[in-house]
Amino acid sequence: MREVEQLQQMEQGEALERPVRVLVVDDEPLIVEMLTMGMGYEGFEVSVARTGYEAIDQARATRPDLVVLDVMLPGIDGVEVCRKLRAQGNVGILMLTARGEIEDRIQGLDSGADDYLVKPFSFRELMARARAILRRKGVNLQQVLRVGDVVMDRQTRRVTRKEIPVELTVREFDILELFLTHPRQVFPRDVILNRIWGYEYLGDTNVIDVHIRHLREKLNDENRDLIRSVRGIGYSLEPPDETR
Repeated sequence: MREVEQLQQMEQGEALERPVRVLVVDDEPLIVEMLTMGMGYEGFEVSVARTGYEAIDQARATRPDLVVLDVMLPGIDGVEVCRKLRAQGNVGILMLTARGEIEDRIQGLDSGADDYLVKPFSFRELMARARAILRRKGVNLQQVLRVGDVVMDRQTRRVTRKEIPVELTVREFDILELFLTHPRQVFPRDVILNRIWGYEYLGDTNVIDVHIRHLREKLNDENRDLIRSVRGIGYSLEPPDETR
């Protein structure tokens, strides 16, 4: 029994030292692109399958921590894929569907899914559900983000700068979270738009500039030393030793 516990501890430790592996299973190119890009920016190692049979093969090959699984797939459907994946192990499974009927949700959960999300969905909600599933599976993501004097607690959604609380809206928090997880990386406006507002958003990118202006005001970044504008592209967050 002790040997089993030691082995489990070793496996958990190994899981924390490598990127979280996610398998995206969907045959809609727009959703695949959005999830691959967005979850990649979150630091996940993302692989893709576009059919039910391919999903089963990919799951065996990559041993994902989480599977984002569409119900409607070529070949065998997502419900059957879910049953097969659940029979093989305790992988986290988040099912996607265009149908929101209660019976559909019950069928998905009864097949072994950990959670259920109806299309169209926001990327922010998908990530919240993904993080919750991973926590229940014992895969812990970094809770506190810190760059210079800016500190964010993702669980309590508390942000401080120089130990002074900063009150942010939901969108402002999500933009700052994206920047804090990828300091120095330049994010084009369309990437920020897809990541924060979701692939179904039809507005223009001017909304990003408005939120960035408010975020700078609340962080006392009037000189734009923290959130830097990259002309013609987008924005990046600069750690203190990288500011100019």
